Amino acid sequence: MINLDVVKAQLRVDHIDEDALIQGYTDAAFSAFEVWTNRTLVHPVDALPDPPGNALHLSKSIEQGALLLIGHWYENREAVVVGTITAALPMATLALWSPHRWVNL
Repeated sequence: MINLDVVKAQLRVDHIDEDALIQGYTDAAFSAFEVWTNRTLVHPVDALPDPPGNALHLSKSIEQGALLLIGHWYENREAVVVGTITAALPMATLALWSPHRWVNL
């Protein structure tokens, strides 16, 4: 849903060697959004279904959250970092995505 060139600019990558890896992170980030928010993303140029249900158009906050998550995964390719002081990282992605959560009551 985000052009690969936009993602590569965010990552400051100017080669094609890791395009498949970066595309994989991009696809995974949008999948994570849909699972975490219980939403179905629709490209902004496409019409929402009628009735829309949990469908929603891609917005700037969703895109920015995905870019931050992709950048985190790109820079930290392992689940554990050895040899550093342990600290929780602030999750800006959650701040951007939280307003979009769909909760069935």
